[in-house]
Amino acid sequence: MRPMPPSPFLLALLVPLAPAAAQGVERLAYADVRRPIVWQGKLPTVRWAADGVHVEIEDGKDLIWLEPASGARRPKPAGEAAAAAGPPRQRVLLHEGDLWLDEGEARGRGASAAKSERAVRLTDDAAAGEKAECHLAPGGAFASFVRRNDLFVVDAASRAQWRVTDDGAPDRFHGRLDWVYQEELYGRGDFQAHWWSPGGEALAFLSLDAAAVKPFTLVDHVPKGFLDQERAVTTEVSNYPKAGDPNPTASLSVAHLGTRTVVRVDLSGFPADALVVRVDWTPDGKELLATIQDRIQTWAELCAVDPATGTPKRWLREESATWVNRPESPRWLADGSFLWLSERTGRRHVYRYRRGGELVGAVTAGDWQVRKIERVDEAKGVLWFEGTKDGATGRHLYRIGLDGEGLVGVTPGEGTHAYELDAAGTYLIDRWSAMDRPPTVRLLDAATGAVVAELGAAGRGEAAAKYAFAERQRLSIPARDGYLLDACVQLPVDRQPGRRLPVFLPTYSGPDAPSVRDAWSHSTYHQFLCQQGFVVLQVNVRSASGRGQAFTGTCYRQLGVQELRDLEDAVDHVVAHFDGDPERVAISGWSYGGFMAAYALTHSKKFALGLAGAGVYDWRLYDTIYTERYMRTPQENQAGYDASSVIKAAKDLHGHLVILHGTLDDNVHVQNAMQLVWALQTAGRQDFELMLYPRSRHGLHPEVRAHGDEFQWRRLQRLLEPRRGG
Repeated sequence: MRPMPPSPFLLALLVPLAPAAAQGVERLAYADVRRPIVWQGKLPTVRWAADGVHVEIEDGKDLIWLEPASGARRPKPAGEAAAAAGPPRQRVLLHEGDLWLDEGEARGRGASAAKSERAVRLTDDAAAGEKAECHLAPGGAFASFVRRNDLFVVDAASRAQWRVTDDGAPDRFHGRLDWVYQEELYGRGDFQAHWWSPGGEALAFLSLDAAAVKPFTLVDHVPKGFLDQERAVTTEVSNYPKAGDPNPTASLSVAHLGTRTVVRVDLSGFPADALVVRVDWTPDGKELLATIQDRIQTWAELCAVDPATGTPKRWLREESATWVNRPESPRWLADGSFLWLSERTGRRHVYRYRRGGELVGAVTAGDWQVRKIERVDEAKGVLWFEGTKDGATGRHLYRIGLDGEGLVGVTPGEGTHAYELDAAGTYLIDRWSAMDRPPTVRLLDAATGAVVAELGAAGRGEAAAKYAFAERQRLSIPARDGYLLDACVQLPVDRQPGRRLPVFLPTYSGPDAPSVRDAWSHSTYHQFLCQQGFVVLQVNVRSASGRGQAFTGTCYRQLGVQELRDLEDAVDHVVAHFDGDPERVAISGWSYGGFMAAYALTHSKKFALGLAGAGVYDWRLYDTIYTERYMRTPQENQAGYDASSVIKAAKDLHGHLVILHGTLDDNVHVQNAMQLVWALQTAGRQDFELMLYPRSRHGLHPEVRAHGDEFQWRRLQRLLEPRRGG
């Protein structure tokens, strides 16, 4: 599950804005939230020049080259060509159902991919079945693809095909992932499940047996040509494992091109329901790397496999009292050692290992965490990484020696830095903004963070001066146990002290998914709400704080429970310090945020209105891999599932609940909304509404997004008038 807002303006990235130098007076109409409004001035386009040495500044029609060391500026030299990119890159693409070998960058996807006049046809059997997941081997001698869930290899020279597997079926996947593996492990939309070795002589592939996975049927009540041509519903049936039910079982194999043999990796030392969560090759291709996790993901092991025999050897193991997030691939160094990101201390840090799994030592450490490794310079013995040492709501680049010494923050200033190092790692372009400052772009010394040159500033822009502009304030809200919550609040410009105001709290609050960012970003919709009289509050609950697994793990085995406490404490703070009306608090969210909105209205009395979109209303109804990571299985944690259930608490509804859901949602099934409605009905609850969206999946169909937005606004505006009576 990943954040999936219903529209850009309702649940945009919500971060505090800076105070205006001159306050506008015009008011936004509701129609304005559906048109683009720019809340900052123009920032010049800055990039590294093609020569890799100069900074190229584009401001209007002028192109200026800046020499970093001297600060000299001059027009871009006439006729300066782009850097030589070497010979054209070979690629394999699907065009009209067949594979083609071509050069250059792909244009388009799937069967619609465009080819050049130089393209060479590799297959001519489109009628045999739809192909997918085509990949070119290093060196270009072979290409691979999947057809009807079987894996094939085609020789680029002879066009001869090798059918690597022959038992592919709707519930038997070879070289291609099923729904749950791509959604929760390898990344939404990434169905690739076969990987070429660096030399192109072997192909590792994952096989998934989904025969035991229960099917789930989606019904399209508004099919193409409805009424005039089609008067029956159409259905989609897919394998979707719900929490506690059978998962697809995984196996891993290596296909050897030279001998046309397949070696199966021996996974007998792992549980039968283990997950194969990542597959890599060592840089020399001598070993296949497989990362294996137990079903509920409390441990992960990095194993090296002999491709000739399929025998695995464990290199290292990660364990946790909560869960282990899917590990990143090793970052290999020239001496054969590798860097490894681990959350073993409760914060993610960089460790160095020798090949084989011998720990050399920690490269980073502290009560903060590394988000990602940006670059390694082995010659200088340093690495650059993005981390949270200066706060979890911002984005900062740091530099440290591979020996763990000499840590330096190289992006000075509170806020968010979008950085771009030059090829030599000497300078970096820094695009910097914060809650209280519009974006600026500057050139920094990559070793010290010293400012070399200021390259441009956006300013607040015309819209902020034209309209009554609501500032954003950065907050640190103490929770009931003393934990400090990162938050921000936006107040009406014409606020009158002492006058109680309705509160709007948009949220996602899913594990490790913060919504408050210390950057210059904004929502026209939220400006509109403030002009209408709302206080807009955003808060990162501790499990969505981005501060590390030590805090993310507080939601373990009881999704929603700790998150709601933090949200309640944030609401109490706004009521106490910003004149929020405790009787007029609205909470809104989509996906996990939809769950939180409905959970709040059934487990708290602090919310008058809940706008719940595409929510999971009982975690027994969501998929295995995501849910069991945080909740374990229903069979071993029934109390936790019950405590997290909106459906089982339907009788306790307080306030007015608005439920929105797409009927073709293949991620969070509309079954969630239907079972919640049934529970509310049988409990005799009347204060709820249901809006179903045919043809919509986890996000609303483009033709009805405007309807969904206005539907929610109409419910929200009911809170503008103070409540009277009980």
